[in-house]
Amino acid sequence: NFPDVPLIFYVPHRYREGYGVSLAGIDFAIQEGVRLLITLDCGIKSVDKIAYAAAHDIDVIICDHHVPGEDLPAAVAILNPKQTDCTYPYSELSGCGIGYKLIRALALSYKLDLNTADRYLDLVATSIAADIVPMTGENRVLAYYGLKCANEHPCLALKTLKEIAGMNKAFTIADLVFIVAPRINAAGRMDDARKAIEFFIEDDSEKSMALAMLLHADNFDRREVDKNMTEEALDILLQEDVLFQNKSTVLFQPHWHKGVVGIVASRLIEHYYRPTIVLTESNGKITGSARSVHGFNIYEAIHQCGELLENYGGHYYAAGMTLSKENLDSFKQKFEQVVRDSIPLSSIQPEVEVDAEIDLKDITPGFFNIVKQFEPFGPSNMRPVFLTRNVYNYKGYSRVVKDTHIRFVVCQEDIAVAGIGFNMADKAGYIMSERPFDMVYTIEENEWKGNTSIQIKVIDLKPSSGYEP
Repeated sequence: NFPDVPLIFYVPHRYREGYGVSLAGIDFAIQEGVRLLITLDCGIKSVDKIAYAAAHDIDVIICDHHVPGEDLPAAVAILNPKQTDCTYPYSELSGCGIGYKLIRALALSYKLDLNTADRYLDLVATSIAADIVPMTGENRVLAYYGLKCANEHPCLALKTLKEIAGMNKAFTIADLVFIVAPRINAAGRMDDARKAIEFFIEDDSEKSMALAMLLHADNFDRREVDKNMTEEALDILLQEDVLFQNKSTVLFQPHWHKGVVGIVASRLIEHYYRPTIVLTESNGKITGSARSVHGFNIYEAIHQCGELLENYGGHYYAAGMTLSKENLDSFKQKFEQVVRDSIPLSSIQPEVEVDAEIDLKDITPGFFNIVKQFEPFGPSNMRPVFLTRNVYNYKGYSRVVKDTHIRFVVCQEDIAVAGIGFNMADKAGYIMSERPFDMVYTIEENEWKGNTSIQIKVIDLKPSSGYEP
């Protein structure tokens, strides 16, 4: 039988302690008489802090998927497939996925029914979706069975979030990314991440709903802060012409909200396609998040600036860092130089990779069922993108909605298809001209008031050849 030992959790407060393993957390473990500390999604670069724990007779098991540094912590075990000498056949597990592997190994070791571990697959799928790890190999398998778990016998937390969101359909990976993950992450971004953990371990439905409402409120606040910070950052870029000449974007404002800097960095890339870092001030230090563009390893670029940083870590497309105020200007210059010297030409301009050119008449239920067999979609296994040429605004039905988006009804010959194009209002003129245009899009399922239909999600469009303005 599995040993009956007391378990407690600790989540470092983002603003008081920073990210990952903290001295305050280890001191809490010492105070509580903890003998074993298991880190999740952190710890691989916390050499000094793991040594501090060991000095107080605390064994540490590290479960992390971030890139290791030159020196590894002196933990009793390290589960991280990105170690150079690791022979595990798949290196892209999420941090939670590695924690799941530990749970599964314990179940095997103690000869427990593997359902003991597999009951958590709905949370593993949520982590894979939320952490934006590649949807390939083992991640794709775990996401597939995790989605089945989320839809057939989900934990109370996912049931509650589904109720709050007003969902009456099965979860998809997109739902986990855009509905579940933001509400979970908002707790740590805006306040204290403990409430998210408490929400997931709560087994009383009324208390679960109360906690979910707190997360929902945090997410509302997060969206407001996100919007305001993004607008301020875009204003700064417009006012400083020199920034347009750079190959990178690095912005700093001491009052910006630490919990939202990564989101704002992603928003800026949508406007100015280049590696982007957004920084703020916290506890007397400058801290922030980086996001990258296709084909550029931002972690490696930051690593080349390591002598100017006090701490950093991350992945190919996302990273975080802390530095002293006096190093800010030097870091900006060094990072820009590294990007300028190493970014491929193919990464400077955003591209849409088209998987196939088809006609609107090809968009049939049978064809869509074939597309669905490639699910679950995600990084490195994205939803197929199609190109159709010479389409028209069908009977003038295409229109701008909410001043930002376009509701499409397009036709080719005698076939009409409906769809949506988010943040495409600036291209409405091409449609309203009544001239033919080419469009790239994905094919998706739309559910509205119990009715399901196929629709297209337009990614980009341009006038057809010979009709450029």
